[in-house]
Amino acid sequence: MKNFGETIRDIRERKKLLLRQVAASLEVDTALVSKLERGERKAQREQVSKLAKLFGVPEESLMVIWLSDRVLNILEQEPLANEVLKQTEKRINHN
Repeated sequence: MKNFGETIRDIRERKKLLLRQVAASLEVDTALVSKLERGERKAQREQVSKLAKLFGVPEESLMVIWLSDRVLNILEQEPLANEVLKQTEKRINHN
C-alpha cells in the first residue's frame, strides 16, 4: 500500500500537474509539496481537502490514506499495535 505522499505524487503525475501548480492551489511553496510527496513533512487536514478538490478525487479516499499514515506513525514501533487496533475498532463500532 502506498503512503499519502506516494499517493499524491502518483495522482499529480497522472493529472500532469506541476509541483508549482499544486503549491499554488495549497498556497505554499513548491519545496513543501515536494516534502509532502517524499514523506518528509505531514500534510494538514485542510490541505488534504484542497488536494482532493484539485485532483478531482473523492476527499474520503485521500483522507483515509492520510489518517492511516497518522495512525501508523503512532503505532509502527508499538509491539501491541494489532491489539490496540482491534480494541479501537471495537470501541468505534460500539458507539
